[in-house]
Amino acid sequence: MVKIRLRRIGKKKAPFYRIVVADARTSMQSNTLAEIGTYDPLKEPAEVKINEEEARKWIANGAQPTETVARLFKNAGITK
Repeated sequence: MVKIRLRRIGKKKAPFYRIVVADARTSMQSNTLAEIGTYDPLKEPAEVKINEEEARKWIANGAQPTETVARLFKNAGITK
């Protein structure tokens, strides 16, 4: 199963995330299939950049977003 999830790349006490597409059986830091966006929760308001075309393509191909990514997609208007 393919998942769309967050991958933390920020340093200690300064989180920054990439929104990536990866096999659900692999670890969080392993190779990913695609990088489709970024999420910076420290900015006010939180800064989210998503390649909507890529996100919709992966969802149409059966990729399942995690709860947090699904919320980000809903706020961005990608899913309902």
